[in-house]
Amino acid sequence: MKEVSCIPQGTEIERTGFHYTLSLIGGKYKMAVLYLLAEHDALRHNELHRRITGISFKTLASVLRALARDGLVVRTEYPQIPPKVEYALTQRGRSLIPILYMMCDWGERHRNMRKTL
Repeated sequence: MKEVSCIPQGTEIERTGFHYTLSLIGGKYKMAVLYLLAEHDALRHNELHRRITGISFKTLASVLRALARDGLVVRTEYPQIPPKVEYALTQRGRSLIPILYMMCDWGERHRNMRKTL
């Protein structure tokens, strides 16, 4: 039995909610950043960098800028010396978290079931 499609027949995938969602969370590190911010109220750049293996400072800065531009993350700068900047999820960003948790659950259930070709 075929499940209901979120991409209506004849519609270009670029014009769908599916594509839009992927454009916001796609990429190597965006979902990791969102997940970490969901687990903590707010994190600083260096804390995120320590928790994401293999990401460069420059790449993390770029990911955080993109997430902020898309309204998923808020950057809060505190006027103190030394400067303090924290990142947290916006309400819009928090609305994606159930999707990330569902992906996590799916991965836990299926990661040991790899098909061998």
